[in-house]
Formats: sequence, C-alpha cells, structure tokens
Amino acid sequence: MSSAPLPDVQPLGLTVHTLPDVGGVADTRTRMGRWKMLAVLLVCATPVIASYFTYYVLRPEGRRNFGTLIDPQRALPDVLGTTLDGKTINLRSLKDQWLLVSVAGAACDVQCAQHLYMQRQLREGLGKDKERLDWVWLISDGAPVAQTLLPALKDATVLRVAEADLARWLQPENGHAVADHLYLVDPLGNWMMRFPPRIDTQGAVNVRRDLDRLLRASSSWDKAGR
Repeated sequence: MSSAPLPDVQPLGLTVHTLPDVGGVADTRTRMGRWKMLAVLLVCATPVIASYFTYYVLRPEGRRNFGTLIDPQRALPDVLGTTLDGKTINLRSLKDQWLLVSVAGAACDVQCAQHLYMQRQLREGLGKDKERLDWVWLISDGAPVAQTLLPALKDATVLRVAEADLARWLQPENGHAVADHLYLVDPLGNWMMRFPPRIDTQGAVNVRRDLDRLLRASSSWDKAGR
C-alpha cells in the first residue's frame, strides 16, 4: 500500500493591522455639527437682520423718517409699574410687541389728552396690523386718574412708574420735558425712536408713515400678540 506525500502545511499566521483613527473622525463630526448649528441660527436671525438693515441702511434718496432714531437703543428698564387696579408689572414684560408710549401726570393736561387721542387713532389706523402695536400711557405720579377718562383707556396699557425710573430710560430733546414726546419701542424691548414735540395733524400723518414702514419691514418675523 503506497503512501501519498503529505501536503506542505504552513502554520496559520495572524497579522494585526492598524485600527482606524477614530479620534480624527469624531473631531470632523463635531466641527460639522457646530457649522450646522451656526447655519440654523443664521437662518433664524436673517429675517430680523434683513428688516432692520432695510429700514436703517438701504434708504432710497429722499426718504426720511419723521421720528428721531435712538442710537444706541435703550432696552426696557427692569423696573416695576403699577396698574390702575393696583397690580404690579415689570416693564420688561411689555416686550414682544411694538409700543407707542406717552408719559404724563395723572391729571392729564391738554397735551396729555392729545397724545392719548393720537395714540388710539394711530393704532386704529393700522387696520389689520393694529394688533401688533400697543399704546401705553406711563403715569409719572401718584395722583388719581379722572373717572371720565377711564372709558377712553379701555384698550390702553396704563402703568404708574416712578419719575426717576422714567428719567433714566427716556430722554427728551434739549429744552423739552419727557412728557412732550411720543416714544416707540420695538418688539425686542428697545426704545428706538422719539417723535417731535407738539405733533399737529401733518405730524400725525408722518408718525403713521414711520409706523407703516417699520411694521412692513418687520412683517416677516414680528407677529401679533405676545
């Protein structure tokens, strides 16, 4: 019986290859995640930036705002006001809405009454956009408000605020008092415009034009209501 030669059996060899560099991949993914997050934030902020850029920078020749732009803008102060029924409200809670603001003592002289009437009429004149603007009367003293005035204030926000707190926030033109002006606060909570004192009928038309422009420029990101 013949015996066939055995095959040449080689020992099994195990070779350990270099593992992939996981750290480099993780770093790449982290960087990509950060860029994606920044891109999302930029997309969200673009409408706000674009609207302000359009209004403040890209102004066609001959176009002028009636109100004085406040630079730098001043945020709503962290101070407390009191409603006519005694509730306490922080002024900063008024943000997220355009605010047309007047200031006067509770006795409400002729100029105060004109401002309140104008605030109400300007808001009503905005039509479907009126819900994007609140008219606000800040009372600078502790005197009582006349009962005959209350029905006209049913759609207004009325708060008593210390005169010293108002003086640290609002600034009138040289030679004028805080009560001489109407003030505009944007939905971000910044006082950004002051209207001239002693506004007549034509002045009210110009205020309305400024309001229309600002509401139109912010329509992509500012919605009615807080």
